Amino acid sequence: MSLLVNNPSRLSMASLLRSAVYLRTSAHPRSVFQATHLSATRSFSSSQRHESASQSGNDDKDSKPLGKVSGIVNSILHGSGGGSGPLTKVMSQESWGVSLARGKYVHEVQKHRIRPERFDDYVQLVSEAFPRMVKESNNKLRLTGSWLTEIGELDTAVHIWEFDGYVGHAQEMDRLRRDPLYQKFLKELRPMLISRDNQICLEFAFWKSRPPVALGGIYEMRTYVLKPGNLLEWETNWRKGLECRQQFCEPVGAWFSQLGKLNYVHHMWNYPDLETRKKTREQAWKVDGWAETVYNTVRLIEHMEANILLPMEFSSLK
Repeated sequence: MSLLVNNPSRLSMASLLRSAVYLRTSAHPRSVFQATHLSATRSFSSSQRHESASQSGNDDKDSKPLGKVSGIVNSILHGSGGGSGPLTKVMSQESWGVSLARGKYVHEVQKHRIRPERFDDYVQLVSEAFPRMVKESNNKLRLTGSWLTEIGELDTAVHIWEFDGYVGHAQEMDRLRRDPLYQKFLKELRPMLISRDNQICLEFAFWKSRPPVALGGIYEMRTYVLKPGNLLEWETNWRKGLECRQQFCEPVGAWFSQLGKLNYVHHMWNYPDLETRKKTREQAWKVDGWAETVYNTVRLIEHMEANILLPMEFSSLK
């Protein structure tokens, strides 16, 4: 297909769009556009040589549609804004995890939905197995914390594990697969659960996880499912929002998912009790910047939930 015309100013918009879409799907955009632009320019120059002297004053008017044509074709082939269109935005997200993450650790967020009639058996089983797993790893497998849901998704346990990067995660998983006691633990665990799932997550660079400490009180785990493509904007706004919130409460950690269910963000906070949580959240609205953070991030969310958790006896964070 060719975009050669005797008079580019008379080229129909529908014809232009069809041609440009065809070219975009059949060849390299840059080389196609260069060839197209050159052909149209040559045709226009030929047309100029046949114009009479009395019509020369209209040359500028006749050439304007060509500039518009070139701009539209360029937009279709390359995206608007000089290569900053939707395609470029999506492709750039591949590297966001590198720039947003702290980069030192990998965290695995596990969620166990427990059969109510086996709840006590479950608590006893993991209370014995998890500390042993940590001890035998020589500090290569670390338990950030283990909690049971008090408000929200009941009969559910949340465990967050820390590894030395993806290499450390692979090494520990390989070790556990060869550990007879761990395999025995899994065999006993599975009948106690309705379901279980996990996510591999990274820490936000501006919000590293707290080390083991006994804070007391309650923990709130807030989970946000973001609309795809909005993680960078979320991070930019929450970097400012954390400065407002941490004046009144203890930020425990924040992670974004890389494997498992994607576009998830988890925030964890600690409060002495629910009344303090209520007052803390009210105080945040009085700080400059918090209202702006909420306004800028709420439109990025598809779904959100908040669960109140209580730490298990063996949890590193209590």
